[in-house]
Amino acid sequence: MNFDLTDQQRAIDEGVRKVCAGFDDDYWTRHEEDAAFPHEFHRAMADGGWLGITMPETLGGAGLGVTEAAIMMHAVSSSGGGYSAASTIHINLFGPHAIVVNGTDEQKARWLPALIAGDQKACFGVTEPDAGLDTTSISTFATKVEGGYRVSGRKMWTSTGQVADKILLLTRTTPKEDCARPTDGMTLFYTDLDRTKIEVRRIHKMARNAVDSNAVFIDDYFIPDADRVGEEGKGFGYILHSLNPERILVGIEAVGLGRDALNRAATYARERRVFGRPIGQNQGIQHPIAEAWTNLEAAYWMCLRAAALYDSGQSCAAEANAAKFLSGKAAFNAATTAVLTHGGMGFAREYQVERLFRESILPRIAPVTEQLILSFIAEKVFDLPKSY
Repeated sequence: MNFDLTDQQRAIDEGVRKVCAGFDDDYWTRHEEDAAFPHEFHRAMADGGWLGITMPETLGGAGLGVTEAAIMMHAVSSSGGGYSAASTIHINLFGPHAIVVNGTDEQKARWLPALIAGDQKACFGVTEPDAGLDTTSISTFATKVEGGYRVSGRKMWTSTGQVADKILLLTRTTPKEDCARPTDGMTLFYTDLDRTKIEVRRIHKMARNAVDSNAVFIDDYFIPDADRVGEEGKGFGYILHSLNPERILVGIEAVGLGRDALNRAATYARERRVFGRPIGQNQGIQHPIAEAWTNLEAAYWMCLRAAALYDSGQSCAAEANAAKFLSGKAAFNAATTAVLTHGGMGFAREYQVERLFRESILPRIAPVTEQLILSFIAEKVFDLPKSY
């Protein structure tokens, strides 16, 4: 069992960090305060060839696995931008995977090169206000008409909807009550996000304001047959290909954020002097930092364990969920420790840790709650009765 990164994986980490080094704390503070999408960062990552890391080589991607994507995203989130940086490019890594697996050759050639080149951006339309994590209860409905579908419904927490050119949209094409199984009757589309016909309303939120989140209102929107991914009624199965990679990536992004916050805390503790000595000499400062490091380290390796299982074609659902669970808690604890280490200055924007602290709550909530993860593990690992 080898725990070392390969030469290629180390090169990925180094190359991504070089790109991220061009975007300093002032850049991320400005985009957070102005609620402005980091277009320059997105372009730099595209120009570096990083947006296609998991995409097919035949279309201009690198054809690498979730492990390499995780290493890349850890480098991104630990380089100062936190979840604002990670969320800028996150959708490129897991969202289009359903297209890679289930799209036709024509669809892949039509859709993926523009994402890889950074010429288009996509958003993910799955969550709904009345369904939440109960995806089988979505109500956005696609009615078959000549040449395509007429779609009406509402999506919630759709990230990058203000800037996206395309939307990966999950709908119902058969009412849930008419299906043999709750997961039947859902259909997946990848289509234009025409904001002249679809209302995309920005949600004002606590953190990660550089990357918008939105409520999306769709009313009788026409989607052509050519934009349907795979077969009608099998969309739920298609998005499952993306869920475990998403959990792994969200988890390792959280670890990166936590490590950045913790390194800032350690730097401050070495430099800040009170009562004639650096505060980092006090065990009351040392121990929380050291404990936070142990939690982040454990979470990091769980993320890579889950990624390795996925890339080798093995079952990884429990591990992917555990990785996200451990990482979210570890990042939140590390960011909290960083603020407390800074004392009063931790409350000031100058030292950045308050921004990372606000962002650190996100992986404890999204894309799946800690409580649902624990229920899933209890059921799948220990064969306990399903509780939800």
